Amino acid sequence: MKSLLVIAGEDSGDMHAADVIHALKQTRADITVWGIGGEKLRAEGMELLHDTREMDVMGFVEVFKRYPFFKRTFDEVLAEADKRKPEAALLVDYPGFNLRLARELKKRGIKVLYYVCPQVWAWNRGRIPKMAKIIDRLMVIFPFEVEVFKDVDLKVDFVGHPMVDELREFRTKEPEPLPWGERTKIALLPGSRKQEITYILPRLLEAAKLIEDWRSDVSFLIPVPERRLAQVEGILQTAAKAPRKVSVLAGRAREVLKQADAAFVASGTATLEAALLHCPTVLVYRVSFLNYLFARALIRIPRVGIANIIAGKEIMPERLQQHMLPIELVAAIDPLINDTSSRAAMIENFQTLEKTLGTGSPAGRVAAIISEELA
Repeated sequence: MKSLLVIAGEDSGDMHAADVIHALKQTRADITVWGIGGEKLRAEGMELLHDTREMDVMGFVEVFKRYPFFKRTFDEVLAEADKRKPEAALLVDYPGFNLRLARELKKRGIKVLYYVCPQVWAWNRGRIPKMAKIIDRLMVIFPFEVEVFKDVDLKVDFVGHPMVDELREFRTKEPEPLPWGERTKIALLPGSRKQEITYILPRLLEAAKLIEDWRSDVSFLIPVPERRLAQVEGILQTAAKAPRKVSVLAGRAREVLKQADAAFVASGTATLEAALLHCPTVLVYRVSFLNYLFARALIRIPRVGIANIIAGKEIMPERLQQHMLPIELVAAIDPLINDTSSRAAMIENFQTLEKTLGTGSPAGRVAAIISEELA
């Protein structure tokens, strides 16, 4: 049997890696899989050393506070690698942990396969030659990322984005019943991490209250991971300003976005989901002031939304940090709720974006690459 170490430190990584392992099992029965992941990887038979939920933290300050845990986990993974001697490691996104791990695995002669490229093109291009030394093969999900690595000796494969086919099929399914209260439906997605919800949701609720005050035909849904329900309900109960017609759902974010007339969505994977579901969206983000200062010093690109980065222009309005004022949020979403040229242009841009991201099965392509490298 061949041994494959998999590290997926976030929910999205767990989902993408699980699809890959599922595809890999169709052609390879001689592989045991172990590492860090979540429910979806567990369902594929992976042995979990730690659950993704334990790794769920965001921001420089918060990571620093939990440094002892991450150091222990890091050392534990390496100790297991020394004992099990895997032929290869599949590292999925999660660069703060995975790039450091890649360096140590490479020293041990373990082949490093990286899926979903760290956003070095946004944060730190100086990492690119370093990555080439510690990664054996990089599988990227955005076409422009191949060009980013053209000057270094690293084999890079554009495999397509895993959400394109998935969400195209999802769009065609019959809508499921959701507790919308009125004809005009607006989704509020404040993120999945505790800190994101703390900083973003109160501002979204204030904006929603302003919208409700001047038009009576709106209702709001807030889809969040089940583990965040209590936090969101608590914020709703104590919020100084919040709409009356609002409901909270466990999960089902994609169904909410599919049905919504427009949405506020926290920066991250969900904004791309919204674009691929053709839901007119305002991208929002807000962090603590200290984390904002760190991020502002590091980010080297003019836009943060991946749809905007791929398009090379702002096809999805961004309202970040000090610009995430309720009145600015309302002004940004108003033309998207109504039948306007702005709304039509945004949907057309989303359709173009979808074509750019490729078709077919990225998971199948990644599985084939892993099988090839193991051989």
